[in-house]
Parts: sequence; C-alpha cells; structure tokens
Amino acid sequence: MTTTTGSPHNAPLPLLVLGHGRDLATERGVECPGDLPAPSDPELVERARAAKDALGERVFVLGHHYQRDEVIQFADVTGDSFKLAKEAAARPEAEFVVFCGVHFMAESADILTADHQRVVLPDLAAGCSMADMAAFDQVEDCWDQLVEAGVADLTVPVTYMNSSAAIKAFTGRHGGTVCTSSNARTALTWALDRKGDGGKVLFLPDQHLGRNTYVRDLGGSLDDCVVWDPHKPMGGLTVEQLRDATMILWRGHCSVHGRFTVEAVEAARREVPDVKIIVHPECTHEVVELADEVGSTERIIATIAAAPPGTAWAVGTELNLVQRLAEQFPEQRIIFLEKNVCYCSTMNRIDLPHLVWALEALVDGRVVNEITVEPETARWARAALDQMLALPGETGKD
Repeated sequence: MTTTTGSPHNAPLPLLVLGHGRDLATERGVECPGDLPAPSDPELVERARAAKDALGERVFVLGHHYQRDEVIQFADVTGDSFKLAKEAAARPEAEFVVFCGVHFMAESADILTADHQRVVLPDLAAGCSMADMAAFDQVEDCWDQLVEAGVADLTVPVTYMNSSAAIKAFTGRHGGTVCTSSNARTALTWALDRKGDGGKVLFLPDQHLGRNTYVRDLGGSLDDCVVWDPHKPMGGLTVEQLRDATMILWRGHCSVHGRFTVEAVEAARREVPDVKIIVHPECTHEVVELADEVGSTERIIATIAAAPPGTAWAVGTELNLVQRLAEQFPEQRIIFLEKNVCYCSTMNRIDLPHLVWALEALVDGRVVNEITVEPETARWARAALDQMLALPGETGKD
C-alpha cells in the first residue's frame, strides 16, 4: 500500500476517533484509555530480529521516544521527530526507512530523504491528534479571512513540526518557517522581525507552545495573544482583535500534554518531598508557569540524566518515556505527573505485530504502508524546513 499525502483534495484521516472520544470545548482532547497496551507475543521478538538481520543495511529503523519498549529495542536510532528524519536522510545507503512514530514524522522523513529511499509507517492509523486539529482547508480559510481583515500582509506563519506536510507546505508558500520545541524562540524572533512594527505570527497547530514561547521566552504579554478557533466564523475573533494581536494562536493542542493540570502539580509538591516538576512546553501556560523546568523531550531526558542521585522528579510528558527514564535512572525518584495515567494512543499503534509485518514484507520484496508526499507539497514543505535549518542555533530536536 502506498499512501500519498499532502494534496488538499485528500480528506484527513479521522485519527481522533482512536481515543475514547473528544470534546472540542475543552483542553482534554482525546480521552485517555488509562492502561498501557498489553505486551505482544514474545515469539515475535525473534521474528523481528530475523527479518531485520535479513535486510541488513538495506533497512534503517527509527524509533520515537514515545514508542513502546518492545518496538524501541529494534530501533537503530531513537529520538524526536525531526532528529529522526535527519538521521534517515544521512543514511542514503538505507533503501528502506521504517519509521516507528506517527504519520507527520514519516512525511518529514520522505521529504528529507533521497528519491531512492522508501519510507514505511508500520501502522497507517498511527497519527497525531494535534496535527489533525489543523486541516489544510481550515488553514486556507483562516488565511483568506486574515486577508479580508487586512492583516495577512503583516503575518508570518510558523508551524510546529507536529503538523502535516500540507500545513508545512502552506507555511512555505507564505514565506514562513517550521519550528521544533527546541528552537521555537528563535523561529518566533525571526518571524516577528520580518515584518517590523505591527508584525504578527500565525502559530500552528499547538496554541500552548506558541503562547509559552512568546510569553516566557520572548517576554511578551498574554494580552497580545488571541486564539483562532477554526470551528467559528472569523475564528471567533473580531477584526479589531486580529489587528491588535501579535500572536494568532491556532486552537490546537496535544491530547497528552493538555491533560496535565495545576492540581496535579500541587499534589506532587504536597506528596513528594523536594520534588522538581519538569514539563514539556506543549503543556498549558498555567502548568508551565508552576514548573521548575520546561523543555523539549530531549531536554527533559538530558536534565534528568544530569541530575544527582536522590533527586525526585515529577515529569509531565508521555508515559512510555517517563517509565523508561525511571528504569534508566533508578537512583532518582521519577514519577508521572498525572495520577490519571495517559499514553499517546496513536503513537502506541506501532506495536511489535505491525513492525514484524512491515519488516517481513520487505524481506519478501513487498513495500507496505509506504508514505509519499505529493511533489508540489513536498517542494513547499521543504522550503519551510530549509528556512528552519537556516535559523541560528539548535534546529535538530523537538
């Protein structure tokens, strides 16, 4: 199966239904199933190992930090999305890139890798609810309304890496850039400087990363931020609000990081002596303001790795990673910030049965679940990614 993505005529996959439900009126997003999936049949471990050995250097397996341990053990490289896509591009000898992550990550890998390399996503249902919250047609409609309001000429789009190829291409066509959670400050500074006084940013699709970066890192005011709701006419805003705003934040969020609450932070401080709270900047502004440390997944890992023995950490990010950190650093006390346990339900679609199926198909000469981005979409998305790579500072981590 080959899945071509990026055309505005392709309806987005209804990935939000993979949770137990959704509530667009709240920050809670996809409901949390509560329990991690059961481990797969251990006999599959030998099959995965045999298939990977048979393929040798022809295959390069990428594993995102949020993947299950049973999948991560077969990854040649682990990391965040953009780092993994760049790693794949740096391995031209690998004919097949098996991306154990989610759909937008596989798209980025296809955009950045050579034409002879073929990108495989073991389960096409592995998507991202945040990325799906900014559909191409919705964003195009938003831009048309910004034109009507007379503010489009002052606005630079910046999209988070966690977005579809179509949204990255939209950003590239309109002179914007992509950002990761590591370089969001640099990207916003660049975008705001482009238009001078009165310049604005349309930040897609995660409102929290945009707000936290602008207020915490750039010293901006919450009063300068408005939220564009794609389900309301004119985004639920007035022309005056759009003209006065500096940050036009898309109403999207991570369905995992959006679950962390002020109450959970307060409970951790009550119950764990001398605990340090560390959270991802996709968390709400209220939670981020109460945390001791805020940073990307890679920064969370590095911070805990560098902490002295006996340190207590309550970590606000995806459960698989938190559990892995607790196992890697037993001399520290590492707990999940929310008692209502939640993992990324779409990220966890990549399990050992799907990985074995994809690898064994390659051994048999069949490429399944290939991800290809339509050439025009890939061209403009690459322009936005190249603009990010041209920014000063760190660009390779989420």
